[in-house]
Amino acid sequence: MLVYPLYASMRAIESPSTLDDQQWLTYWVLYSFITLFELSCWKVLAWLPFWPYIKLVFCMWLVLPIFNGAAYIYENFVRKYVKFGGLDSTYPEGQKRVIQMMSLDARKSVERYIEKYGPEAFDRVVKAAEKEAKKR
Repeated sequence: MLVYPLYASMRAIESPSTLDDQQWLTYWVLYSFITLFELSCWKVLAWLPFWPYIKLVFCMWLVLPIFNGAAYIYENFVRKYVKFGGLDSTYPEGQKRVIQMMSLDARKSVERYIEKYGPEAFDRVVKAAEKEAKKR
């Protein structure tokens, strides 16, 4: 539950594809939830002799490439119901690209700036930054 996912996660970091990143990030989130669940409910789980086997089978389903369970959970549950800082379609494509490259805090600041001054003002800021970058 740790060695292969660690190895696969390091490979995913180095690969250009985002699909394996999604698989392994989701795995680590789910594994963290399982660990927190175990730490919180250890008194009850101590009475269930089959808990380690259930955990083993579930983690194997999450990890094994033939199943890609973590990616399945992400696609069918997490993505449908959770939207972390998603960009709505009101932003032009160029602005979406710039905003998606930012951290969540920076993204929130930019979105507040756009709400206050409008998308044209943000375009001017981006163009000024591009012009400054070309000078260097």
